[in-house]
Amino acid sequence: MSVKHVLFVVTNAGKIGPHERPTGFFFPEIAHPFEVLDRAGIAVEFASPQGGQTPHDGFDGSDPAQATFLDSAAFRRLNRSRRLSEVDVLDYDAVFFPGGLGPMVDITGNPEVQALVRRAWDAGKIVAAVCHGPAALLGVTLADGTPLVRGRQVTGFSTAEEDGYARADVPFDLESALREEGAVYEAATPWQPHLKVDGRLITGQNPASGTLVGEAIVAALRSGR
Repeated sequence: MSVKHVLFVVTNAGKIGPHERPTGFFFPEIAHPFEVLDRAGIAVEFASPQGGQTPHDGFDGSDPAQATFLDSAAFRRLNRSRRLSEVDVLDYDAVFFPGGLGPMVDITGNPEVQALVRRAWDAGKIVAAVCHGPAALLGVTLADGTPLVRGRQVTGFSTAEEDGYARADVPFDLESALREEGAVYEAATPWQPHLKVDGRLITGQNPASGTLVGEAIVAALRSGR
């Protein structure tokens, strides 16, 4: 069986909001899915809007998966990420958007990202995201002009979670924005793992959901979905 390849699209943004809150990608939201994919023999490559370094937030060295990832060749590759304009998503079997607050700065509303998501979706690829990562789906429209998320089951960082985390820093509420585009949004109790799979669209609610998203990507790739 040929090796499957997943493209992680990661933020370059290190600050957000009027108070310039330090941010980036949320470390476990790459470390945990990466651990699952790596164990399954699935290759991961990294891209970002600008290429190069990808700032991070939320590192916990007591978590073995995070400590291992920090010390890995994959983490070094992540910080030499490919520029998104130089990547063709059709070279991959799936695309994944990790969260953190950074994506709300340079991933959300980014025409290059929107075009990549649409190109992946139209080609039958798997599209996955976790926490604030589903913000990458906003503004993506299909050939008939309807939003990609309309009528689809999705999750992502909830209003209740944002109210206790970064309400003063984010430019919009992700749950509300997904609902406004017609998504059938569902959330679990704040900070509890939660996964939604709607065909080729895979979303996780929060940092605790990264492993579930990784497992769902592996299952989808193995099933040929």
